[in-house]
Amino acid sequence: MIRSILYPEQSRWPEYMQRPVQKLETIEPVIQQIFDQVKAEGDVGLRNLTERLDKVSLSNLLVTAEELTAAANSVDPALKNAISTAAENIKKFHKAQQESAVKIETMAGVTCWRKSVPIGRVGLYIPGGSAPLFSTLLMLGIPAQVAGCLEIILCTPPDKKGNVHPAILYTAHLLGINTIAKIGGAQAVAALAFGTESIPAVYKIFGPGNQYVTVAKQMVSKLGVAIDMPAGPSEVLVLADEQANPEFVAADLLAQAEHGPDSQVLVVTNSEPLLKQVEAAITRQIEVLPRKEIVVKALANSLGIVLSETSQMLAFSNLYAPEHLILAVQNPEEMADQVTNAGSVFLGNYTPESCGDYASGTNHTLPTNGYARAYSGVSLDSFLKKITFQQISATGLKNIGSTVEVMAAAEGLQAHKNAVTIRLNQLG
Repeated sequence: MIRSILYPEQSRWPEYMQRPVQKLETIEPVIQQIFDQVKAEGDVGLRNLTERLDKVSLSNLLVTAEELTAAANSVDPALKNAISTAAENIKKFHKAQQESAVKIETMAGVTCWRKSVPIGRVGLYIPGGSAPLFSTLLMLGIPAQVAGCLEIILCTPPDKKGNVHPAILYTAHLLGINTIAKIGGAQAVAALAFGTESIPAVYKIFGPGNQYVTVAKQMVSKLGVAIDMPAGPSEVLVLADEQANPEFVAADLLAQAEHGPDSQVLVVTNSEPLLKQVEAAITRQIEVLPRKEIVVKALANSLGIVLSETSQMLAFSNLYAPEHLILAVQNPEEMADQVTNAGSVFLGNYTPESCGDYASGTNHTLPTNGYARAYSGVSLDSFLKKITFQQISATGLKNIGSTVEVMAAAEGLQAHKNAVTIRLNQLG
């Protein structure tokens, strides 16, 4: 089901790294119309768009306290326990990322420091279609809380009856998120970016979504609203040598493929027999999957590549820059030290990517489409601003003043020079 490529020349690697492409020229005009309607009509526009696009008529845009209570009562106790365990692990990992301000005296009398300040109001978008991603709400809501964000606004699409999935509502309640809007798609991004009567405008938007949500986020980022990162369809790359377990590898590929038909999964190996075994395992395992139709479409975008050496496998991976990278190889720790481009890395045969998706503690909101070459996944820092401070004493100004005067004069910025010179003259 996956296309096999045997020993490709390095010059041809880039053509095997192409992701499913979004046709922005057809999507952007549609999203702009949605933006214009939300800006002009506010809540009424959101209701009309939800009725037209999602075929749902909403009496209330916001989830009520009664709905939160009903959701909490309907969630299975085993799932509640699982969510609590995952939440604790995620919280531990992100609390460990907290930093204290450190004051540095760069020269006598010149002190500089940097302070972390939470973003005041953030918006979280949680998909709720074929897979209600309450796990993503944990991944975004917990670091927002740890960072100290004062307001957290949640948008998530309703089902055909106008309800939000109980697990999403239970998770939101567990995290103390009270402003929950039943809005999905590009209209949710518009509401968070521009604000309406019911939904306050936020300073930064987080969360995955379909191609309309993704492009809408990119469009509002040009209008002064920050976003978590550029994102596209989900992806995984498995580096597997001859000792890898083909059943494990196949299971990891299928786990990622079931995200959506535009997901991409790759296995890169130095063993032709292993690739054949993986392909056979995929054929067996896929038959029992409820989302088989989606998986089959995703596998059409996917590749099995055989290279001669593990060093080539690693070079391919660093060039591809996968969202998720699984090292199903001997001595995975040694290879991990050489990874330079990846969103999140999973070491060894017993570290399935699914654990990172749900409960190990690391964040699963990660850069896709090669953006891992320059972007990090969501972390505590994503919800913080770093503000620098400095304080200079009279002695410090005497020490640093001439340096600034010379540099300002060289750049032809006399007023900059004067701001120092006037003070130095007053000091005598």
